[in-house]
Amino acid sequence: MPAEVEARLEALAKATERTKTFYAREAILEHLDDLEDLYLAEQRLIDIRAGRSRTHTLEEVERDVGLAD
Repeated sequence: MPAEVEARLEALAKATERTKTFYAREAILEHLDDLEDLYLAEQRLIDIRAGRSRTHTLEEVERDVGLAD
């Protein structure tokens, strides 16, 4: 971890009387969903470009679920 980030984390931990581990865990939990979503989106894009998957227009979806006018 960069020294500047380590220093900020240390200062936050001291100021709040919590551990650096507490804040590291909080940061991971906060961003894990975003990282998983990014990975899934990247994998879907790879599949679409490779022809292993396709996209659907809104009109197709509405028709398929019975919402089309």
